[in-house]
Amino acid sequence: MSSEPAVEISNLTFSHSPPGGRPNDAIVALRDVNFTLPTGSRTLLIGGNGAGKSTLLYILAGKRMIQQGIVNVFGKDVFKDFPPNLVYLGTEWAMNAGVRRDIVVSDFLNSVGGYRHKERRDHLLDILDIDLDWHMHAISDGERRRVQLCMGLMGEWDLLLLDEVTVDLDVLVRDGLLNFLKDETVNRGATVVYATHIFDGLNDFPTHIAHMRDGSFVLNPTPWPLNPSSDNAGLTLHAIALRWLSSDRALRIQEEKEGKRAKTRGPRTNAAPDDVNRESFYKKYDYSH
Repeated sequence: MSSEPAVEISNLTFSHSPPGGRPNDAIVALRDVNFTLPTGSRTLLIGGNGAGKSTLLYILAGKRMIQQGIVNVFGKDVFKDFPPNLVYLGTEWAMNAGVRRDIVVSDFLNSVGGYRHKERRDHLLDILDIDLDWHMHAISDGERRRVQLCMGLMGEWDLLLLDEVTVDLDVLVRDGLLNFLKDETVNRGATVVYATHIFDGLNDFPTHIAHMRDGSFVLNPTPWPLNPSSDNAGLTLHAIALRWLSSDRALRIQEEKEGKRAKTRGPRTNAAPDDVNRESFYKKYDYSH
């Protein structure tokens, strides 16, 4: 296993403008991120929706140009010298119209090089329980997700970035996939960074866990299991995730009460004129009673 870090991020801050917004309306999605991941590690990113997990994975994959900071993968700048054997798998793939056409799975996999990786492809076909005679337009979202995973994993990748892609899998297939990924990190020294909201069955998977909130790391990637002196020592990943996300929500609510941030979630106690007008319109034309 290489002693070179798989990922090195320094002083990373990333902002984006909302749809239709102006540069001055930029939203800070990541702020002052600094961490290093060892080669062969399996890091679990834990955080609520909007915490910055997907943005971070997109940047690591070279899919978002940064304004500030350094992002290196295996010693290479992902924007200047994109590293080979980096794979990103996200949820948007299965929604693409191009992969919902009437194409047989065997032909689809061969069209993206499956014939070059026959041994690994066949191993993944067994793990993911894929029928090569399936037609892409006629299968379920979960089955289409399995095809995506086979496509992305059949080559010998060195860094794998997973963003919620196990959400459609049944528990048996998901367990087989996680065992496959674990073997890849142990036997080949590959590295995995995995963002998910499903924590059952994960206790034996990560080598590191991290806590993200509002674009920052509350806890940088830290070896798992946690140090016995930690406040969360002895808890399952599910229990830790519940504790962290509950704390994040309580902090947000407290900051809203103190006026440190605008209240945008939950019921509106002081409706804006436009909201009142909309409600009046729908009451006028409500024929459901």
